[in-house]
Amino acid sequence: MSIASLPVWKVISGHLVGTTDKVAVEQPLEIRLQYGPDTARTEKNLSVTMRTPGHDTELALGFLFTEGILPDASVILGIQPGPDSVLISLHNSFLPDLGGMERHSFTNSSCGVCGKSSIDALRRQPSPVPVKTGQAPVATELLFALPQRLRESQEIFDSTGGLHAAALFDRNGRLAALREDIGRHNALDKLIGYTFLQDTLPVSDHILLLSGRACFELVQKAGMAGIAIVAAVGPPSSLAVQAAEDAGMTLVGFLRDKRCNIYTGAHRIRL
Repeated sequence: MSIASLPVWKVISGHLVGTTDKVAVEQPLEIRLQYGPDTARTEKNLSVTMRTPGHDTELALGFLFTEGILPDASVILGIQPGPDSVLISLHNSFLPDLGGMERHSFTNSSCGVCGKSSIDALRRQPSPVPVKTGQAPVATELLFALPQRLRESQEIFDSTGGLHAAALFDRNGRLAALREDIGRHNALDKLIGYTFLQDTLPVSDHILLLSGRACFELVQKAGMAGIAIVAAVGPPSSLAVQAAEDAGMTLVGFLRDKRCNIYTGAHRIRL
């Protein structure tokens, strides 16, 4: 259940009115991995993240893919979702590289990369999926229309007003997929996990739209999925701009009110 109805006192015209309010649910999700030979299977807890329940399998798969642990769906033997956990079992012929998983055991809903236990762990990232080149530029008028289309499709946000969203649009501006979560990195992991299950990675022929700001980790995750154009309603960070530049991506910020800033990759945008 992604929405909870809780009692609240509202102040209306100087009076207290008892009523209920809909709020986004926040609960922990344990992401576990099982691997190794049949005679000596290892089960390991990789992360506990605070998330909005829903699309938990996609969240786990997106997280494991963007961490460079899962190359594709062929290595997966089985998936066991629970109320607040997801166990991913791998074929005994595949041994995952967990050397980069230097995270603390708990990651809160507002931060993913801050769970890294050292700067070296942050820098040791697997090579992202190559971004395709030679595609026709995207018109700014198409970009300007996307935030409203995103907003119209945010079902949980309509009820609570408190969720982040990540969405993929095709080059004609049609919504391909959208995921919401109380954590911005979770929303993107769910979206990438969806494309992972659909076996459509890389998704370089689509535009990623973020409902808030573009931080380093979100740009990094988008690069892992081979996304060429990342647009955000809010601003980017300096490190996000540098990551986009290094990956050859187009990064657009402040996409609202029929205006935007193009920080990198302006050749993919047509006025």
